[in-house]
Amino acid sequence: MMLKDILDNLNIECLNEMQQSALDAYQKGDDLILLSPTGTGKTLAYLLPLTFSLRRDVSGVQAVVLAPSRELALQIEQVFRQMNTGFAVMSCYGGRPAMEEHRAMNALHPSVIIGTPGRMNDHLAKENFDASSVRLLVIDEFDKCLEFGFQEEMAEVIGKLPGVKRRFLLSATDAEEIPRFAGLNKTVKLNFLDGKDDLSERLHLYKVISPEKDKLETLFRLLCCIGNRPTLVFCNHRESVERVGAYLRSKKMLCEIFHGGMEQEDRERALYKFRNGSCHVFVSTDLAARGLDIPEIRNVIHYHMPVSEDGFVHRNGRTARWDAIGNAYLILHAEELLPAYVTDEPDNFVFPEKIPVPPMPEYVTLYIGKGKKDKINKIDIVGFLSKK
Repeated sequence: MMLKDILDNLNIECLNEMQQSALDAYQKGDDLILLSPTGTGKTLAYLLPLTFSLRRDVSGVQAVVLAPSRELALQIEQVFRQMNTGFAVMSCYGGRPAMEEHRAMNALHPSVIIGTPGRMNDHLAKENFDASSVRLLVIDEFDKCLEFGFQEEMAEVIGKLPGVKRRFLLSATDAEEIPRFAGLNKTVKLNFLDGKDDLSERLHLYKVISPEKDKLETLFRLLCCIGNRPTLVFCNHRESVERVGAYLRSKKMLCEIFHGGMEQEDRERALYKFRNGSCHVFVSTDLAARGLDIPEIRNVIHYHMPVSEDGFVHRNGRTARWDAIGNAYLILHAEELLPAYVTDEPDNFVFPEKIPVPPMPEYVTLYIGKGKKDKINKIDIVGFLSKK
């Protein structure tokens, strides 16, 4: 398949500099590390070389892509399907029965499997697919995948892929050291983080002072002032996400919450509403700081400051993507100091004398729990809504 055909399928005119460099470097045959800011198109930067390395005469799984979250795995699968390469793909992740995925593998015979480390280990341990045919391993958000909590699972997965010849690691932040078990050989490193994309020119930082240590009321007032532009609110703990969400709803502000302890179906519905504009406030842990493709986020609010600079970079990377502009608001108690990693002094956000009422979204999402089995199709639903 030609590159132009794939780009046409994705409605993309041409590759950006980073994507072209990755494709050129990959063709030289070495392992590859690619560092590039959030929102610059890293998924396509590795899916293109991955596609060109797949062979039609091999029937088994040829490439494995590891991602730290279910949402990112699903997103990668969606992009690969849109490329319309003719090769079968599937994703696997926790939160749904592994047996269903095994049945899908037997029916699909995928050339590419995308998955989270834990679920990938499960399938490899049960020999649900033949690992000997896997020649390419991609680790997306490798700095997250190779963190201490993930290392044991990652080492297990890589140890069960004996036939891997090429490795491709990607992230928006660099890792101090890549563990030996990653198996990197002769490696080319492409770094597009330094000076290639100056986020600071497009991202406006604001400091928001909360008179109370409990920042809930300050957050609510800030959201009222921001209006109905898509806004991500980051908390450090799942319990805080639940508490913030409950408080905002008690103040008649529509919002969705998102964290790793939620059922997958609930997470997907929350994301769907945020993406389609029927909810403009999305309260999340750092789970939403990576991988989610929500291109038009205007505001990021740090309800809690992240513990590391990497966390700050990934959170802020959700806004001001490509050449767009965005805002990041840092809510601090009067006695709370800015972390050392915030090198640019933010402007002070000044509340107006009169706080606006909470804005309502322009759209509403309706969920209809019926379908083909109930002899209801899209035309029936459109007809019903038209009559109403």
